[in-house]
Amino acid sequence: MQVITGGITAAQGFQAASAAAGIKYKDRTDMAMVYSTAPCTAAGTFTSNVVKAACVQWDMEIVKSGKPLQAVVINSGIANACTGKEGFDACEATAKGVEKALGIPYDSVAVASTGVIGMQLPVDKLVAGVAQMAPALEGSLEAGTAASKAIMTTDTVNKEIAVTFEAGGKKVTLGGMSKGSGMIHPNMCTMLAFLGTDLAIEKALLQEALSEVVQDSFNMITVDGDTSTNDTLLCMANGLAGNAVIRQKDQDYEAFKEALTYVCVTLAKKMAADGEGASKLFEARVVNARSKADARTLSRAIVGSNLSKAAIFGCDANFGRFLCAMGYSGASFDQEDVELFFKSANGTLQVFDHGTPLPFDEDLALKIMKADAVTVYVDMHEGTEEATAWGCDLTYDYVKINADYRS
Repeated sequence: MQVITGGITAAQGFQAASAAAGIKYKDRTDMAMVYSTAPCTAAGTFTSNVVKAACVQWDMEIVKSGKPLQAVVINSGIANACTGKEGFDACEATAKGVEKALGIPYDSVAVASTGVIGMQLPVDKLVAGVAQMAPALEGSLEAGTAASKAIMTTDTVNKEIAVTFEAGGKKVTLGGMSKGSGMIHPNMCTMLAFLGTDLAIEKALLQEALSEVVQDSFNMITVDGDTSTNDTLLCMANGLAGNAVIRQKDQDYEAFKEALTYVCVTLAKKMAADGEGASKLFEARVVNARSKADARTLSRAIVGSNLSKAAIFGCDANFGRFLCAMGYSGASFDQEDVELFFKSANGTLQVFDHGTPLPFDEDLALKIMKADAVTVYVDMHEGTEEATAWGCDLTYDYVKINADYRS
């Protein structure tokens, strides 16, 4: 596998465009379209929130139907959640706008929205945006980057990644883009992500790979403990690489899964680091746990604790906060088995050893925690399983951003 420059347009046949449709923002692009020149096998995972946006329900039906997917239209600014029949009508109008502009079936068009919940989308602006983007579609890396910027809300940076790997003797490319900064919590976290590959693969295997990979990537990040109404992850595979269709879990399948894992983890970490108001990436790695479930639970509890996040922001090596979060996580363990370390590019420091606090150099601790990325490393000494979760620190700016988000 090789990391390359690019994003959603990196793979053969994928094109993108963006537009300033004036959905909510008046000074930036706020719509994006992703299009494959060939129909795609599609897989997806979606929010576990019972309150699902209209666009989520639309996309879930498309993925469930097994029909080919060929285009996705995304808007930022308004989430199209809690919008009743009018919200579903907006999805249909958008998809039919693509049908008219590109000549593809409207039920091969997914839609996604991000932004304020409870506001109705201006359908006329959506349809006009589609008409503007359709003739502007192109497969350049620049078009993909522009699309990744158009779907941002409170994000401060766009998020994209692309890799190549080999399957069936053919060079295959997988690229993607995502957005996510606030209202992010596991199962799934608050986010939109779109992946495009020129791999040929059966739908069932594509869905299985995506569903497995999401567990240790997007489902392992948290910013604020709020699971969104709009979480959508779509993967489109158009088969243009020319490999023999993957129909079993062979070497080619494993190569794809490795690439998929890298892309999803990379995008997940980019979102965690760009959490609303964040100043640093906060990682928790739990090793030698009794079970995979315990490792995931413990690591997510550490990065999800507001007190832990505040300690990371304050560069305070208050290890008791992290142990406390582990203790109420629901995972069973003996604190007398636990070792806890702080790690960053600036060094490593052990502060807790098998139930006993250790004296440590406060100056070294401060140096370690001032890095742009800080890891709480926990050795449970009770098994062989491990997991890593990602979040960010909790800063003053988080409250400022969310106190006036609707306005």
